[in-house]
Amino acid sequence: MEGLKGIHKKYLRGLAHSQKPLVFIGQKGISPTLIKAVDEALDTHELIKVKFNEFKEKDRKKEISDIIEKETQSEMVGMIGHTAIFYRQHKDAEKRKIVIPNR
Repeated sequence: MEGLKGIHKKYLRGLAHSQKPLVFIGQKGISPTLIKAVDEALDTHELIKVKFNEFKEKDRKKEISDIIEKETQSEMVGMIGHTAIFYRQHKDAEKRKIVIPNR
């Protein structure tokens, strides 16, 4: 997936504003189950929020978000407070729900 530009990330953050988090990161942190949950949520929704219930230090959130990006081939488009926003375009063009302008 090619990197998103700043304007595209801003557009996606706007779309995510009204969404509720679908995945929560607790005491166990990164686990295969967590990665699977994020992967499935991205397949279904393309744009999701992940809430940090634990690991609220900025460096730790960044580290976990980087792992999620790598493992799910997604891109973090923003971090607001203790909530990260991830995007991954659906592989099947007919199942895509989000159209990013001027891409």
